[in-house]
Amino acid sequence: MKIQKQQAMRNVLYALMPLCLAAIYLFGWRFVAVYAVVSATGLLCEWFMAKRYDLKVTESLFVTCTLFALSLPPTIPLWIAAVGIAFGIIFGKMIFGGFGKNIFNPAITARAFVYISFGVPMTANFINSATQVNWFPAGLGAWISQADSVSAATPLSTQADSLVNLLFGFTSGSFGETSAILIILGGLFIVYKKAANWKIIVASLASFVVLQTLLWITGVQVQTASGFESVEDPLRALLSGSFLFAAFYMITDPVSSSQSTDVGRWIYGALFGFLTVLIRTFSTWIEGVTFAILLANMFAPLIDTLLKNAKAKRKQKAVLGGKA
Repeated sequence: MKIQKQQAMRNVLYALMPLCLAAIYLFGWRFVAVYAVVSATGLLCEWFMAKRYDLKVTESLFVTCTLFALSLPPTIPLWIAAVGIAFGIIFGKMIFGGFGKNIFNPAITARAFVYISFGVPMTANFINSATQVNWFPAGLGAWISQADSVSAATPLSTQADSLVNLLFGFTSGSFGETSAILIILGGLFIVYKKAANWKIIVASLASFVVLQTLLWITGVQVQTASGFESVEDPLRALLSGSFLFAAFYMITDPVSSSQSTDVGRWIYGALFGFLTVLIRTFSTWIEGVTFAILLANMFAPLIDTLLKNAKAKRKQKAVLGGKA
């Protein structure tokens, strides 16, 4: 099997490796099993489809598999993880013609499929082993099973989660989405290596903070299972859930994002940040990142087309004006 090398994708993998190690440390060795099943299934699916298109398997596959595995809850059944990545690779990528032709991010396509299809396992709440066993040995001796979980909304933060816990990852959440520090450091690395566009990231973060701050200072109330509560303060909301992980690694996907103009990148990133806050706050989907990414992916071609047409019209007017 020949694999097409992609240095940018390899840099993203380098950035994600600390999060994989942290997943083992925080949640236990079951992450290795999930990662192995996801990678093997994803590789088999892309190889099978690539043969039909006379294409090579690309290194982007391993980025997709790693992102998907890190986005899963610790108690996810292995067969669901396999079904999810198979759907993401086949229907989120290869059915469009392979790398460079897909409309939606394959990893988030896979996550959306299992999130909708298998709601209970995907919303299982498990406080990671580091919280229970303290800083060391944390989860190094643990093997999480479904019996260790409680069905609940995908956890964002609670008042019991200190900012220190949110920064270092000692809280509930998916495998790779709890440690804000590791997410940011890895994100800065891929920006430095030009594997991700910083304008999309900054626009995402800025729009998220602005809208979350407006809702917070105006005292907007949201309905929860226990009654009405005020929206979270912007810092806690930023560090909670999967927003940071998505802002650095998923929304910046070079294929499914807006890439034609700098203006398009700013609009695209801002759209993702705004949509995440709106979905989190006003919908029944407490973690709005998955659907915010898919919606932003959907609008990316339109954003690029409108901006290209506007630029072409301005250029044409300038030429006609010069001739006059």
